[in-house]
Amino acid sequence: MTYNWIKEHIGGIPRDEGTFLTEGAIAEAAGTSRTPAREALLRLEAEGLLQIVPKKGAFVPPISDADMQAAMQARELVESWCIRQVSPASPELLAVLERLLDAQRQLLDDPGAFIDCDRAFHRTIVRHAGNPLLQEFYESLRDRQVRMGLRAVGASKDRAEMVIAEHGAIVDALRSGNPRNAADALTDHLSSTLRALGAVSSAVDLSESPWST
Repeated sequence: MTYNWIKEHIGGIPRDEGTFLTEGAIAEAAGTSRTPAREALLRLEAEGLLQIVPKKGAFVPPISDADMQAAMQARELVESWCIRQVSPASPELLAVLERLLDAQRQLLDDPGAFIDCDRAFHRTIVRHAGNPLLQEFYESLRDRQVRMGLRAVGASKDRAEMVIAEHGAIVDALRSGNPRNAADALTDHLSSTLRALGAVSSAVDLSESPWST
């Protein structure tokens, strides 16, 4: 699928670099026609991964350390509140999260699908918290992070396996019924993600968030 091909290609671009993609070059590299290439670019623009510039192509912008840190800090605030609202977790929520965790175990060699499953895991928790405004804001944050996540998971299978272990810890904490344990497991996971994404040493430690106390 052209969409997945472009998404994985973008994930391989160093985050501190910007580059232009053209329909023609994508069609040739992906072995498809210009129409699916154009449709995929429009979809990726809507997700915030690139910007279509008339007569030039699709621009994939660089991602700064500040952008990355800001997105992760905002995610931690939203997700920590949400996970406290859903703890103790219902059997229905636990079943969905366990299915997604099992799916991730089967996707270690497919970074794009792995990240999609990762997003679904976190989205499920946010949606079960029942705040539609936070859901909308959260989706915009994840759109910003897709490229960063692809880069981290694609560069190391160890990172993907670590994500699975951290997601498992979140599910176990939710099953225990203790909101603080669930929030702590989530914060540990997001802090680990921030380190994996290569943030500078001056990044704010997510464990210092007021939601983790």
